[in-house]
Amino acid sequence: MIFNLAQRRFEQTVRAYSADLYRYAYWLCRDRFRAEDLVQETFTRAWNSWESLKDVEAVKSWLITILRREHARLYERKQFDYVDTELEDLQIAADHDAVELYQLENLLEELPLTLREPFVMQALGGYSCAEIAEQLDTTEGAVMTRLTRARQALRGALSGGSAKAGKGKS
Repeated sequence: MIFNLAQRRFEQTVRAYSADLYRYAYWLCRDRFRAEDLVQETFTRAWNSWESLKDVEAVKSWLITILRREHARLYERKQFDYVDTELEDLQIAADHDAVELYQLENLLEELPLTLREPFVMQALGGYSCAEIAEQLDTTEGAVMTRLTRARQALRGALSGGSAKAGKGKS
């Protein structure tokens, strides 16, 4: 009976947070299949440790932490393949929406990780400052400062500056 109750709660958790975890995983790796694998591995690890979950209210933060660690494990032993190609040899389609999306992604990538991560967690994940602070192991005030600096840096970059502004510590 206890196993069935735990299994039922876990299944409810999977249904409740699968979409959020997938969005975050996709943002991390930019690959649909890898994001699906990350979510699957996250839930596998969560099930294996389900009994050790101390605070049921913090299950979403716990799952995000597992997902971040799984993503980091992908790159522990990764070896990249490099191909030398001249820029003129690349064929790039001039799709206007794709170009704007590419530019926006580049602006986000230019942000320091300390600013980018809380910004994306709030914008894509819908997390509150308190939830972000808990997941990043920092204070709520630091998260609010980082969010403000990220927005300012993006505004500056969109108006012709650079998104690298705001590299100060918080």
